[in-house]
Parts: sequence; structure tokens; C-alpha cells
Amino acid sequence: MKKFVRGMLAVVAAVGLVSSAAQAYNFGDYKSSTLASKAWQALGANDLEGVLAYSNKCIEMYGNNARKMQASLDQYPTGTNDEIFSYWALNDIATVLYIQGEAYRKAGMMDEAKEAYNRVINEFKYGQCWDMGGWFWKPAEAAAEKIAMIESGTNIDYGDYSSSTMTTKAWKALLDGDLESVKAYTAKVFELYEAKAVEMQNGLTEYPWESNDEIFSYWALNDVGTCLFILGEAYLKDGQVEKAKAAFQRLVDEFYYAQCWDNGGWFWKPAEAAQGKLAELEE
Repeated sequence: MKKFVRGMLAVVAAVGLVSSAAQAYNFGDYKSSTLASKAWQALGANDLEGVLAYSNKCIEMYGNNARKMQASLDQYPTGTNDEIFSYWALNDIATVLYIQGEAYRKAGMMDEAKEAYNRVINEFKYGQCWDMGGWFWKPAEAAAEKIAMIESGTNIDYGDYSSSTMTTKAWKALLDGDLESVKAYTAKVFELYEAKAVEMQNGLTEYPWESNDEIFSYWALNDVGTCLFILGEAYLKDGQVEKAKAAFQRLVDEFYYAQCWDNGGWFWKPAEAAQGKLAELEE
């Protein structure tokens, strides 16, 4: 009888553990987009087990759909946002595998991180991830960069690859006197967002001014212009005057209408600040 009771208690305990795990990782409506969102949240909380729970469930349920979509493509889908969103399974599987790689990398498990990144590149290359800022980025390209970082021993973390995130990181690197990181962050902003910034600049004949929302709508122009100012400042701080002048001059010539938000609650104009710097350097 005692053995039976102990056995029943063990079963109850096991069921309780399973129930607790299920409650800890609630899969919501089980949509791939929901699971990807939950994986992002777990990554932000440094919850490796949560990342794996949500991402593996997404792969289990939608991996076959994603493979079929990948097999139908020979390049990244283009067109309207809706056309790119139509590859929903491919996009979300590529994204959750990238998140897995990030979670492993943050946990110091570099072999596992590389394996996850390589799966994005080799199996789901044409997936794209929607950024709430209003654009798509490519997990496979980001994964390749992370592998290169791991193998080279560098630690440039581009975060979510948004222009605002990388601009913020460039500011911090400037304050830290880290020229190489400033160069890395600003170069990535130029690579990803310069074309959009040029388009925005060419559509203007004066600084946008009617409202903060209107000014923020020129996000790419603002961040590219700000990054050029940061780059100029970093070169100047390092004593590389000619390179500083080149960065400032490019800002003035190509991205004059960029504006930068100050956390004090106002916008300032990087190109005008750059003109002041150039005048000082000519004295």
C-alpha cells in the first residue's frame, strides 16, 4: 500500500511539473508570428529555455511550410509588404532560428549559436523579418555577420539592426572613445539605410518642422545624418582630422536636412553642427 501511495505521489508530482512548464511557456494561439514574438521577448529576458521552447514549437509546426516556400524561391521576395508577408512561414522560421543563435551566443554557447545561424543561412536563406520601424531585414545576412564575429573574436552587436538602435550604439561607442565600434555601427547604418536616406533627402527643400511625428517620419535621413556626425566626431577625437572633415562635409553635402532628437525634448541639426566643426578646423 505504501508503495502504491508513493507511486501515486510521484505521478502527481510529475504531472505538476509538466503543468508548471506548460504554464511557464504559454504558446498563445500557436501562430508562427505569436511564437516568434514570444521568442523575441524571451531573448530580451535572457531566458534561453523560453527561446528554445517557443522557437522549437514554431519549427515543429511550420518548418515544412517554410521549406516549401524556400524551395520556391531563387532570391529574396520583393514587391509590396503584403507580398513579402505572404511568405509568413519562411519569414518566421528564419527569424526564430536567428533568435536561437542570439540566445546561444548570449549564453556563451558558441558552437550551438553557429549551428543555429548556419541553419538560417543554409535552409531558410530567403526569410525576412519585419521591424516595427517599418522595414524588413534579412536574418541570413545577420546570421553570417554573427558567425564572422564569433570566428574573429570580435563583439560588435548590432541589436535588432534598426537604424535607431545602431545610432544609439554609435553614440555610446563615441562616448567610450571606441573608434572601431563607431566605424562598425555607422557603416552598417550606411549599408542598410543610406538609399532610403537619400530618397528622403531628395524629397525635401527645407527642414521638416510641423510636428515631432513628421520629423520622426524621416527616420532614415535623421539616423544616417546623425551617424555621419558621430563618425566625424570620433575621427576628430582620435586626431584623424582629414577623415573627420570628410565625414562632416559629406553630411553637409548629402544629408543636410537630417535632424537628431535630443533626449531633453528637442531636435537639433547635425549638418549645421558639422558646418560649425568645419569652420573651426579651417581656422
